[in-house]
Amino acid sequence: MAGMVESENIDVGFSGKRCIHSRNCVLGDPHAFVPNAKGQWIHPEAASVEKIVAIAESCPSGAITYVRKDGGPQEKPPVVNIVRIRENGPLALHAEIVLGEETFYRATLCRCGASENKPFCDGSHTKSGFTATGEPALKDTPALDARNGPLTVTPTKNGPLKLEGNLEIVTGTGHTVDRTQRTFLCRCGHSANKPFCDGTHKKVGFVG
Repeated sequence: MAGMVESENIDVGFSGKRCIHSRNCVLGDPHAFVPNAKGQWIHPEAASVEKIVAIAESCPSGAITYVRKDGGPQEKPPVVNIVRIRENGPLALHAEIVLGEETFYRATLCRCGASENKPFCDGSHTKSGFTATGEPALKDTPALDARNGPLTVTPTKNGPLKLEGNLEIVTGTGHTVDRTQRTFLCRCGHSANKPFCDGTHKKVGFVG
């Protein structure tokens, strides 16, 4: 399901294909984002524009987007490009993400290898029993000269995610794992050096 729900001051977009059901929206305002509704569940007019904006920008998968019609600012890329490592779960990116022909600011990318919506997470890590810490060993890396700008994300054929651009990789609790301008992150689910690729995708015959 994908589409745009219009209202007088703000239009709200939703992509079911990108949604990981973090529930930030229905917990943030259950009047504007109605849980378990049969039919239309997004009602932008039920909350202030600023509330809708805040909820949309808290959506880690980028499934919820918005277009303001009140003259207010549209969503901007963050001042620090970050990938957060979710415990037993996906990679949550917040950056000026360039993936193929698209540019967007939020995404959750599969690292278990089981998603049927690669490179995006579809929740398959829970069914597959994927386990991987969200708190890997920290590196003592120097600060980047710049911390924002375009981050090109390339799912390599049958291999890892290649990320090129200023990036800080952090644990689920926000501690710095690495600061880099080019890295390869595991998406087959089998690396012994998660979140980084160690070449295991070749041994396990990962396809994606």
